[in-house]
Parts: sequence; C-alpha cells; structure tokens
Amino acid sequence: MQKPAVTLMVKAARAAGNVLLRHMYKLDALNVVEKDRMDFASEVDELAEKEITKEFRRSTPDYAILGEESGSTNTRGNSRFTWVIDPLDGTSNYLRGIPHFCVSIALVENGEPVHGVIFDPLRNELFTSSRGSGTVLNEKRVRVADRKDLQGAMLITGFAPRERSRASAHLKCIDTLLTEAEDIRRTGSAALDLAYIACGRADAYFEAGVKPWDIAAGALMVREAGGKVSDFHGRSTGPMDARGVAGRPLVAGNIKVAELLQQKIVNTGYAAAFA
Repeated sequence: MQKPAVTLMVKAARAAGNVLLRHMYKLDALNVVEKDRMDFASEVDELAEKEITKEFRRSTPDYAILGEESGSTNTRGNSRFTWVIDPLDGTSNYLRGIPHFCVSIALVENGEPVHGVIFDPLRNELFTSSRGSGTVLNEKRVRVADRKDLQGAMLITGFAPRERSRASAHLKCIDTLLTEAEDIRRTGSAALDLAYIACGRADAYFEAGVKPWDIAAGALMVREAGGKVSDFHGRSTGPMDARGVAGRPLVAGNIKVAELLQQKIVNTGYAAAFA
C-alpha cells in the first residue's frame, strides 16, 4: 500500500506534469533565462514548481522546501524534513521538443531520502519508492538489472554545464569504458536516468555536477531496487538537503556493475579530479 507521503507526492507530481504538458506545444512563446553558463530555465519550470510547493505548504507547513528554481525555504524554524523538488528535470530537452523529461520529488529526513517520486508525463510512467519498501513502476515492483560485469553493459552518463573544465578526464574514462560496454547513453535527465537504472533498463549511471534535486528521488529508487549509489571514490554521496547543494559526482547501478564502474573511474584518473 502506498505511503500517505507518497500519495501526496504523486498528486503534486501529476499536477506539475499537467503544467508541462499544457505548455509543451507553445515553446516559442516561453520566457527562457540562462541561470548559469549553458544552464537554462523557463517560466514552465517556475509554474510547475509553484504547483508542487502550493500542495506541500498546505499539507506540511512545518517542512522545509528545497526547489531547483526557488532555492531553500523554511518558514517555521528548523525541520528535519525537506521536500526536494525538480519540477522539470530535462529542461533543455523540453525546450527543444525532445520528448524526455520528468518531475522529480523526494522527501528527505536529516539529509537522507525516505520517499521518492519521478513522473514522466509523456509516457505516463510513475516511479515511486519508500525506504525499506522497494521501488515501483506503475504499481509493479522493479529491480536493477542482474548483469555481472561491464562486458556488454548499457551505461548512462551526463555532461553537466558546470563540469566542462573536467571534460577531458571524463572523455578519457568514456574511451576506456567503451572497450567493454555495449554503449553509453546521454539522455539529458539525471532523474530519469536513475529511474531507468532502478527498473533495469540500463546497467549503471555516472555523472558529476549533479545536485540534490537531480538525484534525491532517483538515488533512493536505485537503492530500494537492490542497487548501489556512491560518489566516484565509493563513498557516501552526502546530504540531500540544503546542506548539500553543491554539485557532486555520482555512480549508481546494480552492486557488481556499480563497483566495477567506480573502479574504472578511479583507474582512468577521472576520480582524481574530485577531492
């Protein structure tokens, strides 16, 4: 049975998804801003986030909120609970009409995700997860893939705008990985990447520069689906609330492939670029 918090999150995610769908056929009329170098947001991101936060402020006024567009808000003192929200993960895809984006929401307790929802409104795919209760895709329990090594693996990565100074090390790592892996995808949505790892559509994912709103829900889903999540050195990924808003490196996958991938990242020298 779905947890009450997840029911609330699903309601909010579907409301945000409806905002995305309503605006996707009038992209030429949208106001777009460049938040940082090659990092864009639109008025749709803001409208979708407002739909989510409106629901949460009404239902859980004592919880903090960390949104990609609005930043961190906590109107009632210090709370151990934080809603972590990405109203449109895959903004660049969305603004170009590429049909691959989602809404991502996590409820984080003292820095650790306890519930997660990722909603793909175009495919009507709803991923949900709760700590200790597994990961579900459209009411069906899912697990990570059972691949034993990197040979023939399907990997996913990303090139965050804020990480371009380390692109050479990243590409060197990719060059080495492609001697074993079947292929490496770059989809443009970290949240959906992690959801796809959780349900076995790909074997492992790695990317640097991701932030809590990109990964909080998806990291929980991978763990609850039997996988492993770490940084490039195999360590914990750190708090997923306002204490951890700096970009970070992430590796996720089934336990065996994630560990092998993490070692490749170390052996190629890519991990050395991160303290």
